[in-house]
Amino acid sequence: MKILVGLSGGVDSAVAAYLLKEQGHDVTCAFMRNWDSFANNDILGNPTIKDDMCSQEVDYDDAKRVADHLGLPLLRVDYVKEYWDNVFTFFLEETQRGNTPNPDILCNRYVKFDAFYDFMAANGFEALATGHYANTRDGKMYRAKDLNKDQTYFLSRVNKDVLPRVIFPLGDLDKPEVRAIAKKLDLPVATKKDSTGICFIGERQYRDFLKNYLKDVEGDIVDIDTQKVLGKHSGVMFYTVGQRHGLDISTAVGPWFVVGKDLSKNIIYVGKGSDHRLLYASKAEIADVNWFADKKEDMKCTAKFRYRQKDMNVSIRWIDEARIEVTMIDDVKAVTLGQEAVFYNGDECLGGGRIDKVFDIDGNEVKYDSNSKS
Repeated sequence: MKILVGLSGGVDSAVAAYLLKEQGHDVTCAFMRNWDSFANNDILGNPTIKDDMCSQEVDYDDAKRVADHLGLPLLRVDYVKEYWDNVFTFFLEETQRGNTPNPDILCNRYVKFDAFYDFMAANGFEALATGHYANTRDGKMYRAKDLNKDQTYFLSRVNKDVLPRVIFPLGDLDKPEVRAIAKKLDLPVATKKDSTGICFIGERQYRDFLKNYLKDVEGDIVDIDTQKVLGKHSGVMFYTVGQRHGLDISTAVGPWFVVGKDLSKNIIYVGKGSDHRLLYASKAEIADVNWFADKKEDMKCTAKFRYRQKDMNVSIRWIDEARIEVTMIDDVKAVTLGQEAVFYNGDECLGGGRIDKVFDIDGNEVKYDSNSKS
C-alpha cells in the first residue's frame, strides 16, 4: 500500500514510519509546517511582536535525519494559512471570551486530518498514517493499548469519513516498546523527549506568549466566600477554572483554586481547598459535536472533560444534531468552558465536542461575564 506518513520530528512518528516500511508498504514521509512567526505577525500588522521561532525548525531537521536514516523520502508541506484561519484565530477569540480552547484538537480536525488528508488523497496515496496512540476499526475510533498515552481525546473531532483511510501504527504498542524500537534502530530521535504544549507556544511560558497577541489588564484576585482581595492577576483570560498554580497569593493560607472569573469586572475568584463546591459541575451542554458511533441516541456512557481526567460516568441527551446535554452521575470537578468533552463506551470513542455551557451543583449556569445574557 502507498502510504503518506506525517513525520513530526519526534520518536512516535519515526517508529510509525519504520513499522509501515517493515510491513512492506511504499512509504513516503511529510513534515507539516504550521507556524510562521514573521508571516503571522505581518497579518496582525505588528511585525515587532516578540515571538521567537517555533521549535518546528528543529523538528524539521530531526524529521529529515529520521527519513534519511530509514531511507525514506521526505516532503515538506505548508499549512501556515490553514492553521492561522482555522486554529489560531479561533484560539484567540475563545481566549478573549475567557474560555479555554484546545488548539491541538482543532489542528487535528482542520489541518492534519483535513488539509493534510486532502494532500494525501490528491497525490495518489492510499492511506495517511501518524504517530498518534489510537486505533481504528471498521470506520470507528478506539483507545490505544497504552491508556497512559491514548490520544483519542485529541482525535475526537476528526471527520468520521476519513477514518477508513487513516492508520495508527502505534495503537497496539505502549510507549516503552516504542522507545525500545527506536533505540534498537539507533534512530536519531530515540532519546528525544516528548513534545509538550502547543506548537506555536512550544516550551515558552503560556501567558508570556499570549501577551504578544492579547492585551493583558491587571485586576484583583478575590476570595469568593469573603470577597476579600487576596492578590493581583495579570489578565482574566489567562486563568482557567480549577487552576491552582500561578496564583500570586502566597500571603494567604491555602491551597487556593480558581473557581470563577468575571471579564466585565476584571476579577478572578478563588476558593480555598480542592473540594470547594464551586469547582464542581452537575450538568453541561456540548456544542459542535462530532460523532463516530453509528447512532445518535440518549444513553449512559463515560466522558472525559480534560485529557488526563479519569473516565466519569454520565448520561447524555441529544438536543439536536450537533448538541448534547450531559448529566453527571457524580459531580465532576473543573468542567471548563471552551474545553472539550469526549465520550466513550468502553474502549470505543463515541465522539466529542466543545463545552458550551456548564451548570454548578445547584443548577446555576456558570458565566465568565456578569454582563452576559442567556
